[in-house]
Formats: sequence, C-alpha cells, structure tokens
Amino acid sequence: MRKLWAERRIWFAWTALFLCAGTLWADLVRPDITGRDVRIIRDEWGSPHIFGKTDADAAFGLAYAVCEDDFATIEEAFWMMRCRMAEQLGPQFAIIDLLTWMFRQREIVAEKYATDLSPEVRAVVEAYADAVNLYASEHPEKVKRPDLFPITPQDIVVGFVQKTPFFFLTDKHLRKLLREECFEKMNLLEIASRSFDPTDAIVEKLIRGAMLGSNAFAIGPSRSADGSTFLAINSHQPWEGQVAWYEAHTASEEGLNLMGGTFPGAPIVLHGFTPDHGWAHTVNLPDQIDIYRLEINPENPNQYRFDGGWRDFETGQAEIPVKIGAVKFMWRPSLCWSAQGPVLRLPGGVFALRYGGHGNIRAVEQWYRMGKARNLEEFTAAMQLRGVPSFNCVYADRAGNVAYFYNALLPVRARGYDWAWIVPGNTSETLWSESWPWDRLPHAVNPKSGFVVSCNHTPFQCTTSDDRPKLEDYADLDYVGIETDMTNRGWRALELYGGDSSITEKEFYTYKMDRKYSEKGEVIALVKQLLALDLDQSDPAVAEARKVLADWKPNADADNPGTALVAKALEPYIRARYMLEKQPPLDQLLIDAAHYLKEHWGKVAVPWSDVCRLRRGDLDLPLWGGPDTLRAIQGKWDGSGHYIANHGDCHILMVTWTKDGAVRAKGIHQYGAAATVPDSPHYADQAPLFAAGEYRDALLDEEALKARPHREYRPGQPAENQ
Repeated sequence: MRKLWAERRIWFAWTALFLCAGTLWADLVRPDITGRDVRIIRDEWGSPHIFGKTDADAAFGLAYAVCEDDFATIEEAFWMMRCRMAEQLGPQFAIIDLLTWMFRQREIVAEKYATDLSPEVRAVVEAYADAVNLYASEHPEKVKRPDLFPITPQDIVVGFVQKTPFFFLTDKHLRKLLREECFEKMNLLEIASRSFDPTDAIVEKLIRGAMLGSNAFAIGPSRSADGSTFLAINSHQPWEGQVAWYEAHTASEEGLNLMGGTFPGAPIVLHGFTPDHGWAHTVNLPDQIDIYRLEINPENPNQYRFDGGWRDFETGQAEIPVKIGAVKFMWRPSLCWSAQGPVLRLPGGVFALRYGGHGNIRAVEQWYRMGKARNLEEFTAAMQLRGVPSFNCVYADRAGNVAYFYNALLPVRARGYDWAWIVPGNTSETLWSESWPWDRLPHAVNPKSGFVVSCNHTPFQCTTSDDRPKLEDYADLDYVGIETDMTNRGWRALELYGGDSSITEKEFYTYKMDRKYSEKGEVIALVKQLLALDLDQSDPAVAEARKVLADWKPNADADNPGTALVAKALEPYIRARYMLEKQPPLDQLLIDAAHYLKEHWGKVAVPWSDVCRLRRGDLDLPLWGGPDTLRAIQGKWDGSGHYIANHGDCHILMVTWTKDGAVRAKGIHQYGAAATVPDSPHYADQAPLFAAGEYRDALLDEEALKARPHREYRPGQPAENQ
C-alpha cells in the first residue's frame, strides 16, 4: 500500500510539473508574420543590416537581430517595463518597479498609446513586439520568464517613458533627497545607508556608476580643408546592460536608410546617419525636476495644505512581486499623489516629485521622425515634437549644414523661489504646467565659426564665434536651469576644432582621439591642489606620489606613468560633486591612491596602459585615453591594481559628406555585435581595433555589403526557404 501511494505521489508530481510547464510555455505563441518582407544581412563583423519593404518590416528585423545577439538583455528590459525587476533580481531593485508605479507610467501609456502615437509609429512598435515574441517562441530555452510573454507594443513605449527621466538625472535628485531627508534623520538607516542606498539599483542597471560623458562634433564646409562636412557620433554609455549601444542599419522601401546605435527594446535607431543627414546626442543637465515640501494636516495625515485649504491626497496601492532567495511574495506599498505628483513620506518630511515631460509618451515618435528626415527643415520639425525630454543634439547633413540644439522640457517657473532645491508645495504659484518654447532654448545653426561641439558642457560654449548662444540672453530670468559647467572634453574640443581653420578628414579623426587635459580644466587645477598639500613625506608611497605628480604630463597616453595616480585619486572627488554628494578630502584620496598602486605594483609610477585594460572573454588588452579626455575611457578599479574599462568611448561613427554630396563612414564597437553570446565569433572581434583606436568601414549600400563576406537570411523562415 505504501509503495502504491509513493508511486502515485511520484505520478502526481510529474503530472503537476508537466501541467505547470505547459501553463508556463503556453504563452510562447508564435505570432502571425504573414506578409512580413524583411531580410537581414550580417556583414563580416556580424553587424546587422536590415532591409524591409516597410518601416515596420525593418523594425521587425531589428528586433529579431537584437534577440539573436542579446536576448538576455532585451528580456531584462521587459522585466523593467512590466515592473518585475524585484521579482527577478531581488528586493534591492524594487525601487525601479516602485518609481514606475509612482509616476503611473504604464497607466499613462495605456491611456495615450492610440491617440498620441501616429499609425506609422504604432506599426513600427507592433512589428518589433511581434519579432521579440517570434524569437521567444522559437527559442523557449532562452526565456527566463515565459509568463511575461507575449510582449506588447505598449510595453515597448513604457520603456521609453521609464528610461528618459534618468538621463536628466532624476536619480541624482532622488539620492540627495533620501540622503538628506531620510538617512541623515534616522540613526539606524544612516548606518545601513553606508552600505546600501535603494537608488544604487538605478545606478547599477541604467548608469553603472559612471560619470557623465559623451562627445559630438560637426564640422561644416567652411572649416574643413576640402569643403567636406564631418560628423562624429560618440555617445558614452555603459559597455553592458540595458543602455549599452547596439549597432544596426535599418532600411526600407518607404525611405528609411539609417545606421547608428540603439538600445535593446527600442524599435528604432536613436542616433546615426543616412545618405542625407546625421545626428549625435550627448546628455545635458537641464534642471527639469522639482521637489516640493508638503505641509500635512496635523489632524489628518491624508491631507496637505494647498492655496490656503486642506486637500485630500489621491491614494492607491502598488503590487510589486519581490524575490528574496527562493521565497517570492507580493509587496503592496501604499501610494499617494498630490497636485504636484507622486508623494514620498520620509522622516524629514513629506515630499512630492514633478519633472518636465511627465505624461509625454512621444519620444519614440520623435526619434522615428528624426531618422526619416532628409534635410535640416524636416529634422528640426521632428525635434519640435518635444517628445524627447532632454539631450543635446548635434546635426550635420550633405548640404553642409551643421547645428547644435539644447533640447529640454524646462518648466516655466514662477519668480521669487529658490528652484535649485526644495520649494514649498502649499501654493499653486510653484505648480508649473508649461515648458519653455522650442525657440527659447539655446541653439546654434550654421554659426560663423563653421563648427559645433557638445561634450556634456554648457551650451553657451558650443562653438567659438559670437553668434553662439549666451548666458546673458537669459538675464531676464531669476532662475535659468541650464548648466554653465565645462568639461575637459569641452575645453579640448574648442581648442582643437576652434584652433584649426582648415580641418582635414585625417585631423578630424586624430582630434577625436585626443588624450590631453586642458590647462583650463578641473583636473589640472586639482593636481595643483594636491601638490600644495602638506603631507607626511616620511611615508615612502606618499613621497613617491608627490614626485610623480610634480613630473606628470597632463595626458592619458599609454606610457604616461602618472595618469594612474591622478585617475585613482581624483575620480571619487569629481564623481561626488557630480552626484551632489559630500566630496572626500583630497589628502586622504591621494594617500589611498598611492598605497593602492604601491601595494599592487610595487611602485606608484606605472605606465597607464599597464593599468587600464579592456577585458572581454579571453581578451585582456591595454588601453589609452582616460576619464574626461576626448578618447574617453572610464572604468572600475579591481583587486589586482587594474582599471577595467566599462564606460566611455564605445560605439563610434565618424561620418564624412564630401563636397559633391557622397557619404562615407567608419565605425567601431568596443566589443562586437554579439553582446551576450560568448561563443559567437563577433563577441569580441572588434575589441583589438577599438583598443588600438582604429575603425572599420560602416556601409549603407547593399551592393557594397554583398561585395564583402556576408550572411543573408529572413527571420522566422526555415533555412530551406531562405
């Protein structure tokens, strides 16, 4: 009898497992792709060139190619879109899910999807979703969460709405608020916060702890040696993860022919070039997020004062699945909203958050229109959709136009308040609802200098001629909200491109790889402060560091023996300022850096390329360039004394339109086309070129592609039908 019962239990267990598996995999249904007309050509570097009959077909092919090369990341992106990060990755990622609930991003997309996006864009988004679902149905063994499928078009739009606020540093303001109004007001949490800040999850997944960076340069015919127009597309992103660049070329019979970079989960190329035009983005720092301190009714904590009376909070509840080890549970935090936006109840008070562009879902629409433009007029019309809430934009085209645009949804704020930090939330005077008009933002179109640059520095230094935008143009405002800082890259770009009135194509490439630190920049000023410190010279490491600093040549060349010390000592100091955090003492940073190098290398003076490395699979390559140089390399110090690159220069495109209008380009990726396929020949095949500062051809023409080694196929069709 016991044996029979044991056998039945085994049978029931296997039956339950089978039924459970059947339930899980049942949603991986192959979508109907009847009528899809799309081909993918993989060039010798594995980079996908997608040719569709329609723009939607091209988006379908793009999604399929990304899935082939980086399905793990694209699935993770959809975890975020569905508010399932904490369920997959643990409770430290619940903050990402919570912010999506707080800002009602999924609700907003559901409400506006059919009305705020054009039929063309909806077709593109829907085709992309179909391809992801197709790939998942064909490769169920790669799917970690089958219950998230099928992916919907609305999910994809949510991804844009989620990510764009982090690019104008919403996380930085949130971190500061938590630090000042939560951790510093609670002793226990203050201790815990030294090892954990909930916004660290945002940094890990979307920013990767790296300092701000990106470059974009456009040189017009009047400044080039032969009348050509040059464009450098050089955005700095993390080298892995949801916002790592993926290179692709999409073309269709509806006029699309665009090569550039995109992110897993985005159905379009986000910056790049066509035969007619191109553009590059850099992150800017418009102050378009505000924090309000609310006054709570002492007799009713669910009311706040507004314009002389008490107003009820709107309330709700989130449902966030969370995994802790093998245990999963549903976290149901209470939510509330004021007139200003979502509310945080902290030990230091009750606060509401509001940012420019909240409720706008048209970023995907704008980027689509930018890629479809054929001239400056059409491109600026696309930008005036105001769907993309921030980013500098540098533009160039075959007609010889060059332009810089400071793109932002800056709030129109009332006078008389200190908008730099927390403002009172008890009055409608601080409740803004409009953004600055497009033509009021800084821009420079075909300036007299003949060039524009953007290196995450102030728009008031985008070029050298007097017709550039100026800070005094905003003197009528109490609060501007536009950054005025300079980066070393900004100074060097102005010195190089502004100092050469006849730039050859070779010089254009050479200047991009500049490794020097400008005398006007922060790094040299800080090195002088380090040299002026009165430190204990009886410490051998400190005495050697003092000599290394005195002899340091201000560059990040491969053989420079002082750059490792400078980078190790100064990076935490500069990063803290950027993150609005208390800066550590310079003397201790120098001492720690000297001892770190001495411990791992036996000396403080170590050639930079011995320390700075590119690691990918079995590759371990020396690098040159460094933090905030035009050849931008940023990384993380490891336990062996090395600086392992993980951010900075990555996917680069260098574009030339000749005087007669022909286009040619070269590009590079820091690794290769196969982001998460270690056994692919394209997992790291571009890394040696990248480490050497070299490029490969970037081709738009199908005949030119087929004249070289390539592989062509149609996604979703059996091999025998290819």
